[in-house]
Order: sequence, then C-alpha cells, then structure tokens
Amino acid sequence: MFERRSLTAPITLGVVMIVIVVVLAAVWVIASWLSAQGGQASKPVFWVILATGAILLAGMLAGSIAYLTLTVKAVNLNRRQSNFIDSVTHELKSPIASLKLYLQTLTRRSVGEEQQKDFHRFMLEDVERLDALINHLLDAARIERGTEPSESERVRLDQLLIQCSSAACLQYRVPQDTITVDSPPITLRSQPVQLEILFRNLIDNAVKYGGTPSRVAVTVRVTGDQQVVVSIIDNGNGIPANQKRKVFGRFVRLGNELERSQPGTGLGLHLVRNVTKTVGGTVRILDRTDQPGTEFQVTLGGLVASPETSSP
Repeated sequence: MFERRSLTAPITLGVVMIVIVVVLAAVWVIASWLSAQGGQASKPVFWVILATGAILLAGMLAGSIAYLTLTVKAVNLNRRQSNFIDSVTHELKSPIASLKLYLQTLTRRSVGEEQQKDFHRFMLEDVERLDALINHLLDAARIERGTEPSESERVRLDQLLIQCSSAACLQYRVPQDTITVDSPPITLRSQPVQLEILFRNLIDNAVKYGGTPSRVAVTVRVTGDQQVVVSIIDNGNGIPANQKRKVFGRFVRLGNELERSQPGTGLGLHLVRNVTKTVGGTVRILDRTDQPGTEFQVTLGGLVASPETSSP
C-alpha cells in the first residue's frame, strides 16, 4: 500500500551530476592552462571552452532543482504516511479498547439482561467498525497491486446505489432518508466490484463529512452521448478550490490532524480516483450553488439499457 519508489531516478541524477562536476573541473583546468600560455590559444578554442562551461553549469543548476523537487516530494510522502499510520493505529485501538472494556465488565460483574443486550450491541458495532476499516485497507492494497478482476458484467446501477446508500446509513446509524437516490433503472456493462468500491467510498464520504444533520442526494442522468452521470451531493462545508485536486492524493486528509473529529485513513478518495480510471470514467468536484456543500460528479460509459434507450 505504501508507495515503493524506484531509486533509479535519484541514482541516475546523482551520477549525471557527478560526471558534470568532473567534466566541469577538467574544462576549468584546461582553461587555466591555456590562460597560462599567455594568450597563445586561438579565439575559437576559447569560445568552445566558454560555451561548454556554460552548458555544464546550466546542467548542474537543472540537476540541483530536480534533486530538490524529488526531496520535497519524498518528505511530503513520508509525512502523509506517518499521518496514515497514526490514523490507522487510532482506528484500530479505539474499538479494541472498547471491546476489552465491555468483555471485562461482563466477566467481572453481574449485569442485567437488558444491559447485556446493550453491551453485545456495542461490541457488534465495534467489530463492524474494525471490519469496515480492514476491508478499506484491503481494497486499497488490491487497487494498488492492480489484481482486481477486469471482466465486465451487466450491472444495475440504480440497485447498486441503493445498496451502497443503505449500507452507509446502517454504518453511520442515521435514518434511511438521510440519503435519497433518484435514478431510473439503468444497466451498465462494467466491473461490479470496482463500481461498488467507487460509490461506497463516495457515499460514505458524503455522509461522514455532511452537515448536521447530514443530507445526501444521489442523482443519475443519461446524457445525449449515452454517458451516465452520477452526482453525489452533500450539505457539508465544501472543499476549498485549491484543495480539490489534492484530496484525491494518497493519505491526504484536509484540516489539522490534532483537530480532526472524523475518523479516516485518507485513502477513500484516492481509491475513488483510481477505480474511476480503471472503469474508464472520470470524476470531478463541483461546488453547490444554492447552499454550502460538495458535489462529486462521476461520468461512466458502458450504458446497456435505460428508460431512454428502451423507449420506442
């Protein structure tokens, strides 16, 4: 899951810069020797040496800038990975600590039947939370390895969206009417597992970062060129314009780590972007015009059947 960067680029760049330094030193020695000859060298030789030195200096400058860029990227990636490890550690420890507490209470104390039911319900919630986190990490690992099956099947998009919405409402324990799905019966030829990962992450994200109370609208329409456009709209605070591309990065989470109130790993939208590319679609972020919030718009191909295509 962590990015395995190749060392080829920095090693090659370092070798090239060393060669440039050696050649530049040789040119400097030759120029000094010619100067010591008292101007006996011809002017063409002087200009050739000057041009060579200038080119080598420009190469050194470009190499230094490239090395600096690689270093900054490596530092940023290392910081995001550290944040990811902190988030996952916290997400794993919290339900485990809760499970331990309930089990210790049930073992050491006599509790009533009603309280036992509550404890079992709380423990089941913690187990589901751990299960969701592990599935999330496994999804990310599979996508990174590119080992997901690529066979396309007929998928009822409207049914898939309703399933993802119901699962999100259960996971976050919000009423089922928190998410409204407005979609005609649409059949796509695509990869069902990938589509499920794509829309599960987008709908989960919309509920998690929605307003109070959260309201999410999922709408589907078919364009004139037979593309299917799915919009997932929430009523949260929105995403700043300068962060809209950044949020699709690996381990990226907006806001201050110390002030963060929502759990997460920073992998959800990274999965969304990669899965969308895998199924041949596009995803973009729009602002709501009527009120605060965010709209994720996914465009997919592979339309097989819809009310428009079925009508005579």
